[in-house]
Amino acid sequence: MSNKPTDKKTELSETRRTFIKQSAAVWGSTLLAGFGAPSIVMAQSTKLETTKAKLGFIALSDAAPLFVADEKGFFKKHGMTDVEVLKQSSWGTTRDNLVLGSAGNGIDGAHLLTPMAYLLTTGAITTNNIPVPMNILCRLNLDGQGISVSNEFKDLKVGTNATEFKAALAAKKGGGKPVSAAMTFPGGTHDLWIRYWMAAAGIDPNNSVSTIVVPPPQMVANMKVGSMDAFCVGEPWNLQLIHQKIGYTAVTTGELWNNHPEKALSLRADYVQANPNSTKAILKAVMEAQMFCDDPANKDEVAKICSQRRWINAPVGDIIERMKGQFDYGTGRLEDNSKHLMKYWSNQASYPFQSHDLWFITENQRWGYLPSKLDTNALIKKVNREDIWRAAAKELGVAAKDIPTSTSRGVEKFFDGKVFDPKNPKAYLDSLAIKALKA
Repeated sequence: MSNKPTDKKTELSETRRTFIKQSAAVWGSTLLAGFGAPSIVMAQSTKLETTKAKLGFIALSDAAPLFVADEKGFFKKHGMTDVEVLKQSSWGTTRDNLVLGSAGNGIDGAHLLTPMAYLLTTGAITTNNIPVPMNILCRLNLDGQGISVSNEFKDLKVGTNATEFKAALAAKKGGGKPVSAAMTFPGGTHDLWIRYWMAAAGIDPNNSVSTIVVPPPQMVANMKVGSMDAFCVGEPWNLQLIHQKIGYTAVTTGELWNNHPEKALSLRADYVQANPNSTKAILKAVMEAQMFCDDPANKDEVAKICSQRRWINAPVGDIIERMKGQFDYGTGRLEDNSKHLMKYWSNQASYPFQSHDLWFITENQRWGYLPSKLDTNALIKKVNREDIWRAAAKELGVAAKDIPTSTSRGVEKFFDGKVFDPKNPKAYLDSLAIKALKA
């Protein structure tokens, strides 16, 4: 793959205070849509097998729980005194370092585009298609990504409906000029969001435009020199684009699918198998950091942490506004207290719903990144370790209302009226006019 161009504050505080307690609740799971937790016998000893882990991240605001877990000492609090949180230059580099593993001077896990865990496990994105089994431990966030458009199309004020944008791109292409849309990794979340948005307007992402890969921190610079007409990426790069007067936000991804899943904390399966207690300790540290990040009282501090050179290396002003739900779209449209702000913990953001993993797999099948004939339920049970999340939640004393009672969030609805029922993904696929399925 190319690497180129109620009172939320009170509620969250109360949740954190319960850390000193052990919950007596039994964390059950209703099995829906054919999903179920794997039958895993957790280690009886609580002794950590190792205090070491190397975790990768990309410079994005949704990696904040890893930054905070490091900066606020949450990893150390849970006994993981030798966790290294290491910046990766691109998602392709992240993939390569996960393939190597720490034993090969790579990494044990990462802040990861959720579908990448499945693309690695199946070998779809590795050299010689050699599988690298991965485990998803938690979702890191909901919402918080954006689709931006070049100022070349500012008069259109492109939004959720991209029909006018389709006509403008066709005219540009007809005039002999190239048209392109950028995302961050083939089959990743940003690729899927921009493809969904374009396809809903009748723009075929495989034929109407060139779809190119650009690492998140390089998006703004590439649009500045005219490398793309639109891109999809996480924050703070959409807002930075506006601040530099290069483009504007057409739509936030939460407007496409409200409270959609996004990044995941994923570890190599061999690390999880060899170090079950250490894995759970890492997860507890990250979950605690997610609560910290989501507390309104901490937003300014979290933004300052994110802005540091070792993390995102961007001005606080490019980070803080959207982190607080203040959206300037760069077109005169202003939205305060947006419901589409990034959530790290609220709305059950941390729990890795298996039904969401099924949607990601289904969309990867839609665009030909994964074969149509695939035992999706077996694959999800292999990768998704929501059982470890539940065990970690129990030990943290997470409130019962924050523990999903099912591995499925149920039927999901999208901005264009499409419906994804995890009990019938084929019906969803059949309803989509533009797709590129492969056998």
